Amino acid sequence: MTLQNLGYNDYFEKSRIEKNLEGFEVGRVIAEHKERYIVKNEKGELEAEITGNLRFSAKSRKDFPAVGDWVSLINHEPNFAIIHSILPRFSTLSRQAVNKFGELQIIASNIDYGLIVQSVNRDFSINRLERYLTLCYTSNIEPIIVITKTDLTGEQNLNDLLNKIKVRIENVPLIHVSNETKAGIDKLKKLLYKGKTYCLLGSSGVGKSSLINNLLGESRMKTASISESIDRGKHVTTHRELILIINGAILIDNPGMREVGIADSAPGIESTFEKIYELAQSCKFSDCTHTSEIGCAVQLAIDNGQIEKSYFENFLKMEREKEHYKSTVAEKRRKDKDFGKMIKHYKETKKSNKY
Repeated sequence: MTLQNLGYNDYFEKSRIEKNLEGFEVGRVIAEHKERYIVKNEKGELEAEITGNLRFSAKSRKDFPAVGDWVSLINHEPNFAIIHSILPRFSTLSRQAVNKFGELQIIASNIDYGLIVQSVNRDFSINRLERYLTLCYTSNIEPIIVITKTDLTGEQNLNDLLNKIKVRIENVPLIHVSNETKAGIDKLKKLLYKGKTYCLLGSSGVGKSSLINNLLGESRMKTASISESIDRGKHVTTHRELILIINGAILIDNPGMREVGIADSAPGIESTFEKIYELAQSCKFSDCTHTSEIGCAVQLAIDNGQIEKSYFENFLKMEREKEHYKSTVAEKRRKDKDFGKMIKHYKETKKSNKY
């Protein structure tokens, strides 16, 4: 096992040198368990904790290690290490934290490709696909759509579903597989490159664990059946974990996400809904909201069937979420600033009273 097998490259080596970390060992975070980490390098797997300085200097959750991070290590013992610092990330896959407006949840870091997994059963949603696409585009991560459980539907229904995706989503690789029959697995393997890191994205029960087992060629991951009463998957993966696939690609398994909160993702939304932004250039008014204005090219395209109404409605919903997130962050920053001023005033008052 070498660092290169884990995805280490010239980008990280340059960062290590620039930060004067040549005297430290480095490793990649492959799992996280409530601020306890498993780090892997050429010597094997180590349990690790962060330094107190790293903990107290952290301004937000993004300042803590995440699965996929490359970190420098100190106090190395046979099976334990201290994480001294995090090497700069070239990509960070994150979403709005559930029930915590204005906060980000890091899904994984240093990702090259996002495998967006959905099954042909009732979980399938093009709207959700577009949300995952936005997450990927925002982080400069190449998306790949993987439709699973194709053995559960007929050929005509499958073709209809694939065509619906192609109408809404262009220029994104689209693979359909069956984890039962293994159909399509070899095609997917051809898109998995040695030394590149992939992150699985999708809801519970879409077949991510079975897909990993097929890519590994062994039954390493637990799998669970779908609840027949509600057609909903059970959570099998409970934490993020980095796994080496048989052909040298690196895969990060991820717990199922039913909520995909949109955060500060303007570039991602523009890429996902490129058709709308292109049409908007032809609107009569530069500040057109595309709702009721005369001469709106977007509404004309909907009326003519050029774009789907549901496509536009999903765009509006995600735009509203983005704006709400931005305003929440601004409010949070204002409160933090006011609190900082209060503490400063308190210290100055206490100092003056002392004399």
